Amino acid sequence: MKRLTTETGAGQWGSSLSLAGAFFGLEVEVFMVKISYQQKPYRRAFMESFGANCIASPSELTVAGRAVLAAHPDSTGSLGIAISEAVERAVQRDDTKYALGSVLNHVLLHQTVIGQEAIRQFDLADDYPDIIIGCTGGGSNFGGIAFPFIGEQLRGGPKVAVIAVEPANCPTLTCGRYAYDFGDTSHLTPLLKMHTRGSTFVPPGFHAGGLRYHGMAPLVSQVVASGLATARAFHQLECFEAGVQFARAEGILPAPEANHAVRAAIDEALRCKESGESRAILFNLSGHGNFDMQAYTDYFAGKLYDQPYAEEELGMALAGLPSVG
Repeated sequence: MKRLTTETGAGQWGSSLSLAGAFFGLEVEVFMVKISYQQKPYRRAFMESFGANCIASPSELTVAGRAVLAAHPDSTGSLGIAISEAVERAVQRDDTKYALGSVLNHVLLHQTVIGQEAIRQFDLADDYPDIIIGCTGGGSNFGGIAFPFIGEQLRGGPKVAVIAVEPANCPTLTCGRYAYDFGDTSHLTPLLKMHTRGSTFVPPGFHAGGLRYHGMAPLVSQVVASGLATARAFHQLECFEAGVQFARAEGILPAPEANHAVRAAIDEALRCKESGESRAILFNLSGHGNFDMQAYTDYFAGKLYDQPYAEEELGMALAGLPSVG
């Protein structure tokens, strides 16, 4: 193998592969969702600094990209489209492998090192969380933080309240259909049983690019369907408000994706304050916002707004779900 290809929305996964490629002498090709390509120039520059070739998706390089552009020349793209392009490019060359950063169950299980470390940290503090919160797009960082604690609970350990937080303009867990669907727009992936908005659904171009995915990881979907976790959805502006509040209190500026978890954590803390309860709240700060300063600049300038998704587009996407069984 000489070459890695992948997709990215927020850019954090693409950045990780770019670093790995630099260390191991691999070519890295990143299909970056077009709206993120435009909104996150510093993340793109970071990847290119380590030799990655960043391509705005949908692109003219693939059959999948050209099909989208033919139907929607001004498409802002989606993670589903970018996955299709990356997979298509990978299968065209014998020396290329496709690397996926979220959604599939094996990725979530790999990420559980996060929750395992959190359990050890709570052991050192002689404490245990009552509430666990993570933002959800494909599901990897949420599963990473929450699954070890859910596993402890299923084995007779302490009961925890687990909250998955998603964007209100791409809500899969709170408003999606639990059904079999493809993980990408061009239907190159296997069918997955998951909460989905339909594989052709293209969310509005909000700044939390890593959460702009039409589906949810099968394991996360199963956890929510089984009642082991609950889901909440928040709009963009209230999440940025929470991120700024957190930054001014803690000195860390969260990424737009992580702001969703911050919003839920603040709300839970205020609820405890109002009721007089003392509860330990654990949330996953899944990324810093140092490469997302344009988003914060737009927020302070009043240029950000909450973008509703198109109901007619959602209806068309759900109507196209595959018939199974």
